[in-house]
Amino acid sequence: MRTGYNRNQTTWRRSKKKTSTPEYSGIDQDFLDILQQHTAGNPMNSSIRWTYLKPREIVSELLKKGYSVSRNIVRYLLKKHEYVKRKAQKNITMGGHPDRNAQFENITQLKQDYLDAGNPVISMDTKKKALLGTFYRNGSLYTQAAIQTNDHDFPSSATGSVIPHGVYDLKRNTGYITLGTSHYTSEFACDSLFQWWVNEGIIHYPKAKSLLILCDGGGSNSSRHYIFKEDLQKSGSRYFCESLFWASQPKQAAKT
Repeated sequence: MRTGYNRNQTTWRRSKKKTSTPEYSGIDQDFLDILQQHTAGNPMNSSIRWTYLKPREIVSELLKKGYSVSRNIVRYLLKKHEYVKRKAQKNITMGGHPDRNAQFENITQLKQDYLDAGNPVISMDTKKKALLGTFYRNGSLYTQAAIQTNDHDFPSSATGSVIPHGVYDLKRNTGYITLGTSHYTSEFACDSLFQWWVNEGIIHYPKAKSLLILCDGGGSNSSRHYIFKEDLQKSGSRYFCESLFWASQPKQAAKT
């Protein structure tokens, strides 16, 4: 199939062969003039520019200037002038504290010291609240008939909600899940932690003298929130034998 500006001018072939440059006089400059009015860029790097016009919108703008072209021609012109469709890349670091690496090294040493002493090391975190009801879930199952779900996931249609809070035992490589039904508060996080201790920890670590807890730096167990520290102390005095040690990961870092 052939497409082009019109029957009397340069034709274009849909093939893997290199496409010839269009012969519409002045189209390149008019094309760049259109983009110039709808182009943004990086003020620190003039080589990084982008346009928020879609090919069909560029076609309409060129038509106003007397060029009857297709979207394929516009895509060719975009590529010719080094406008390639790309996704944004998360490569710019947010900066870090000069002692960031020392924090990780300290936590790594703490974990090893606790494991060598036979004391438990756990990591705790919560996941996204899940609605209960006939809602769509990602994934697939082996079924004898299609599973029908609601066409919209409105919270008002839910029969309830659950908040999964997990505790991971590093030494035993096992997890313990507690499901909450209201809100993810520091009190809930502490209760989930000590439910693990009563049902799992004290059984597998009967001679433990201390417990090392690894948390991230945000949420209800944020290192800046005194409420979590207070609830942790209250729960610890009720359940645990001697001492608790809480290590929070540096800002913008995943737990290790």
